[in-house]
Amino acid sequence: MFQNAEIPFPVLFNPLKHYLPFIRRFIDQKLTDETVPDLKNTIKDLKHIGTSVMDIYTGNLSMDDIFREVEEFLKKNRLTGQELFASWTGTDKNDYRIITLSDNSRWTLKYHKHETRYVHLFPARLSPYTFRVKANTLKSAILYLIFYGKDFITEDDLNTARSLVGLSPVKDVIDTEAITQMIEILRN
Repeated sequence: MFQNAEIPFPVLFNPLKHYLPFIRRFIDQKLTDETVPDLKNTIKDLKHIGTSVMDIYTGNLSMDDIFREVEEFLKKNRLTGQELFASWTGTDKNDYRIITLSDNSRWTLKYHKHETRYVHLFPARLSPYTFRVKANTLKSAILYLIFYGKDFITEDDLNTARSLVGLSPVKDVIDTEAITQMIEILRN
């Protein structure tokens, strides 16, 4: 999944969950590189999205820009090294810090207990240039675009796409609208 995403150490970042251009490239790559998209590997990749809600960055900074600015922040504030970083953020599951990047987007830095990837990075809630989405809505939209992709979206096609990862059928108009909106965001 991350073959085209160079995530520098010590950062832990999931672009399929938090970076809109990467999500679009992921879909395009599945449609371009594979005559018949590989369902098994696609489902494996989508498991990394999880099951909760997330914020997706839509701004103009490239991933490299984001990583560079975070690295510069850590160096400037003498937070390089796992112990210094952990002391600054805290190590409890609810501990984190938020920093602002050059485009005024805000990013959460959280300690992740790992030998080499201890700077867990993701967009802050309600940050400029982000939107919040449920994991299952994102998964449904991605699956629909890869395996169906028709312009006219039907509830049956959405439910068939959802069944590929074991999600229950959408019965609520609000959920259907959320998935349809996510499909349109990913298409643009």
